[in-house]
Amino acid sequence: MLKAIAIDDEPIALDVVKALAVKVGFLELAGVYTDAYEAMKRLQQEKIDLIFLDIKMPDISGLEFLRSIPHPPMVIFTTAYSEHAVQSFELDAIDYLLKPFSQSRFLKACNKAYELYELKRKSGVTPAPDHIFVKSGYGQVRLRLEEILYVQSTGNYMQFVLGDDKILSRLTMAEAEALLPSPAFIRIHRSYLVASGKVDRVERESVWVGDRELPIGAGYAREIGKITGMG
Repeated sequence: MLKAIAIDDEPIALDVVKALAVKVGFLELAGVYTDAYEAMKRLQQEKIDLIFLDIKMPDISGLEFLRSIPHPPMVIFTTAYSEHAVQSFELDAIDYLLKPFSQSRFLKACNKAYELYELKRKSGVTPAPDHIFVKSGYGQVRLRLEEILYVQSTGNYMQFVLGDDKILSRLTMAEAEALLPSPAFIRIHRSYLVASGKVDRVERESVWVGDRELPIGAGYAREIGKITGMG
């Protein structure tokens, strides 16, 4: 059984996906979202096999959303616009459904996803992306997870610290947490996320990443335990 969610800023479009999905025997539509960031939280909480994803949404485009996920599920784009088809397939989308789409066209896309799902399940292949994309300025910046030392909240932005490099992105702490896989990245303070593999020393009120001292917030002892192996 494929577990899927659907993301679209238009409730009517989500109703269409729900109506079509209920007729596909191997598909479980586990949730629908008009807010992409709420959907991102769901993806961090449980394993989702497939996303039906609209492209043109107000806060973040479907393309940007997909690029931002470190371990993305399979994706079928659902959109009223054809001009992003090439970009979608560059992101390894399973299919590209132009609205309005029929039950037969929807089923064809689902069958493609199910075939790939079965192939991966039988082969045991579970690819794990080694990067994320974050919006910085007017573009998207690719950040390799192994290069990120820590992330710091600075007002309305998150600062990704990579050695001597710093990338600012207009994100909330919750959004940054959703982007970065756990337990590779641990929240140690209301303003800090740290790459657990980069921590060289843990003290009572701080951790050290190389020569940089980061504070440990009250109530984060359990998270620190995940770094030291005592959590």
